[in-house]
Amino acid sequence: MPWSNQGGGPWGSGGKGPWGSGPQQSGPTPPDLEEFLRRSQDRLRTVLPGGNLGGRGIAIIAALVVVGWGLTGFFTVNPDELGIVLRFGEYVRDAKPGLNYHLPYPVEAALTPKVTRVNRIDIGMRTVDDLRRGSTSRDVPEESLMLTGDENIVDVDFSVFWLIKPDGAADFLFNIQQPEGTVKAVAESAMREVIGHSEITGAPANAAQAIGTPPAAGTPAAGAPPAAAVASGSILTAARGATETAVQEIMQRTLDSYHAGIQVTQVQLQKVDPPAQVIDSFRDVQAALSDAERAQNEAQTYANQVIPEARGRAAQITQAADAYRQQTVAEATGQTARFLKVYEEYKKAPAVTRERMYLETMERLFNGTDKIILDSGGQNGGVVPYLPLNELTRPQATRPATPPSSSTQSASPTGGNR
Repeated sequence: MPWSNQGGGPWGSGGKGPWGSGPQQSGPTPPDLEEFLRRSQDRLRTVLPGGNLGGRGIAIIAALVVVGWGLTGFFTVNPDELGIVLRFGEYVRDAKPGLNYHLPYPVEAALTPKVTRVNRIDIGMRTVDDLRRGSTSRDVPEESLMLTGDENIVDVDFSVFWLIKPDGAADFLFNIQQPEGTVKAVAESAMREVIGHSEITGAPANAAQAIGTPPAAGTPAAGAPPAAAVASGSILTAARGATETAVQEIMQRTLDSYHAGIQVTQVQLQKVDPPAQVIDSFRDVQAALSDAERAQNEAQTYANQVIPEARGRAAQITQAADAYRQQTVAEATGQTARFLKVYEEYKKAPAVTRERMYLETMERLFNGTDKIILDSGGQNGGVVPYLPLNELTRPQATRPATPPSSSTQSASPTGGNR
């Protein structure tokens, strides 16, 4: 059966398909532009007096357009923002938070950077959001692997926190093209400089020692002082804080030389480890060094305890010997002086002095003994009565009781013998 275009196709006239339905149009029907313009003109004629545009209608339309154009100059600056007003692309003034106005576009325009928001840039790692495990960190070796001053490789991951200076918003907008990329490049360069002049197990003892070479004249950082060396200690443990401070100072100095209008608030080390391939061996070495250091500290502690005690005992013996020497010399000097005094008196009256010396010696010898006096030249030829005057002054209770004895003779107050 021949097919003819006059019949609407092989399925008959009307363009229907084999199941009795014709082709369907996809999407909504586009509006008729001419009809829309016609309706707009009809509405405008009803508003304008006279039913047509005329000169007065054109003036009203122009005035409304000018008013609407002027109202586009109002803009709002949030509390955490700072408005930068540009006139034909040139910075003219700052706009404080609140409602402000500038000449409508294209004469003036306003930019509102957030000057109080603290931005963060991670270097050496990337944070990956996982629906199952949450946020995980992915290492970036090309950024994190750095060479130390003692020719070791260390894996450093750190974060930089920065914000726009309140008085540097214009510099931030016009002096650097990619702020985040600039901060990241400066941070990585500063960290490599500090790590390159440090040691993985220790650093120069002088914290004020200069490292690096000052840039030549004419470079952006010309005239800036070299970076300060990290304080004594390992960049893995003790010198982490000093490393963060040194990197922050270098970054701030470099960004100021660029007039970037950026303030670095903090540099935070996230991870400082040897490469994963040698970390086990490195930990063994560190453990051995720690044991050696602990043994040295214990020996030094023992030495600090024993040596002062020995020195104290030696000083005590020396002082005691010196005191004994001074005492002996003083006693000998006193005895010599006494003997010389007695000898001087003896030369004046030898007999009297001799008698006195005899009596004093006898008194000293018989002072604490019981005494019996015998008179060999007397008539009785016996015991001489003796009156112990010192015994009379003592209390009766304190006088020692003497048992009677046939061989002991005592003197009586009346002169008789018992």
